[in-house]
Amino acid sequence: MKADVLERILTAHEGGAWAPETLHELDAREEFPAEAVAVLDGAGLAASYVLTPDSDFPAMAELIRAVARRDLTVAIAHGKTFLGTVPVWIDGTPAQTRRLAGRVRAGDAVCWGLTERAHGSDLLAGELTATREDGAWRLDGEKYLINNGSRARLGTVLARTDPAGGGRGFSLFLVDRDDLPPTAWQALPKVPTHGIRGADISGFVLNGARVPADALIGNPGDGLGLVLRSLQLTRIACLGLSLGAADHALRLARDFVTGRELYGRRLSDLPHVRRTLGRAAAAALAAEAVSILAGRSVHELPGELSVTSAVAKAYVPTQVQELLGRLGELIGLRGFVVSPPGSGFAKLDRDHRICAVFDGSTVVNRTALLTQAPRLGRLLRRTAADTSAVRAAADLGTPSTPIDPALLTLTSATGCSLVQSLPEAVERIRGQGNPELTLLAETVERQSRELATELADFVPVSGGLPSGAFALAERYERLYAAAACLRLWLHNPARPAGALTRDALWPRACLTHLLDLPETQAYDDLAAVVIDWTAPAFTLLDGAV
Repeated sequence: MKADVLERILTAHEGGAWAPETLHELDAREEFPAEAVAVLDGAGLAASYVLTPDSDFPAMAELIRAVARRDLTVAIAHGKTFLGTVPVWIDGTPAQTRRLAGRVRAGDAVCWGLTERAHGSDLLAGELTATREDGAWRLDGEKYLINNGSRARLGTVLARTDPAGGGRGFSLFLVDRDDLPPTAWQALPKVPTHGIRGADISGFVLNGARVPADALIGNPGDGLGLVLRSLQLTRIACLGLSLGAADHALRLARDFVTGRELYGRRLSDLPHVRRTLGRAAAAALAAEAVSILAGRSVHELPGELSVTSAVAKAYVPTQVQELLGRLGELIGLRGFVVSPPGSGFAKLDRDHRICAVFDGSTVVNRTALLTQAPRLGRLLRRTAADTSAVRAAADLGTPSTPIDPALLTLTSATGCSLVQSLPEAVERIRGQGNPELTLLAETVERQSRELATELADFVPVSGGLPSGAFALAERYERLYAAAACLRLWLHNPARPAGALTRDALWPRACLTHLLDLPETQAYDDLAAVVIDWTAPAFTLLDGAV
């Protein structure tokens, strides 16, 4: 399924289950949006969550984005099935993969049981146990704050299989709730949440839940490593949630500033308003550039996803939340009242905050990046890169390499080729003869040389990182975003068609934003594009994915 097909299906239900007022009422009652989810099931969206070598990972993320720009609660509730299935797609047996694919296509929800009440994201402290018993496994314990914890029919559950714990002390199991007696899987009550109020954020308790030997995913002791490799894919898929939120926010802000007047002038005619709108649009496009390169790297640079996924998951939700802050100031108080016209923004703002937490918070992802910082610095200084793979990832007209989960690694021996190939990209930008874009690109390259030295000299320490270290990670994220923008521009100079590509508008605006330079004409010109925007997504893709 393509995103434009899903968009037409959802549009057809705008008078019913997908009516904004209906979804708002459900949110106010903290009620699960069952009818909206049923529309997605009927459309066959879940089939896109079945990962095969021929899957198109960026296209799946675009489907998530299409749902998220209408309602984040529904997108998060439905998309959780993909997160819960990834370990099986990576390391499941053919029989496990076949059975799970059938259940997912049939619309059965799958949850991912990782976290526990007393331990949060400290997976090494997990207490839910799995013990061998007469050729099977017995699971006992609780998983808490689990999306779809009570609605799911299947769950991928992390369990302690060695009482001593440790890195090899945990395993993953695919637990089929339909094969258990009711007392073996007891759903916990829904937990009230600040955002995504209608989502099934709950948990479950397993009491003597006997599962067959073939419920084990991979081998005993593989659990934590498999979780970390799975996160490399789920973190990138989650970016579609933030891009959908950015689409929604830009549309709400655009409609507000073009529909209101101040002192006899439309708000959108005021210079400060236009530049604020333009910078928000630049931030959205930079976030999309990161998401596109990360998604295509699943196909072209899978061995580097330990870096790419951490960078993308730290950068995109954080930038979109800042975008929401800028646009919230434009809309003002009307954006936070309970009734129209601004109620959509208030819900969007609080719903999106959870996106930075899913599958590792910003701090967790920056910490993961910093553990590889010295190697990243050395490779950046040497400009060692797989440039052919970078070009394949950036050229939206190039058919993607089949997905091979066996190539996922816990650390990247080759660093991050996109960032490390930056000097070549800048040289090609010089050859295009656009003085303003060249100056911006050269500034990025100069900052990359400075950062390379600091990263190479950085020494990760156990027991916590100094607060200043996270600034290094944030700078690396911005460098990745700038490299993504430059590469997409170089390899797709005519995409998207129209004003965004005229005089290299979108890359100039994005680099101006990423370098945090003073406001320029580029923001004004980008605001004009937003004001005239009519498509569902504010995007660089132009139908390419």
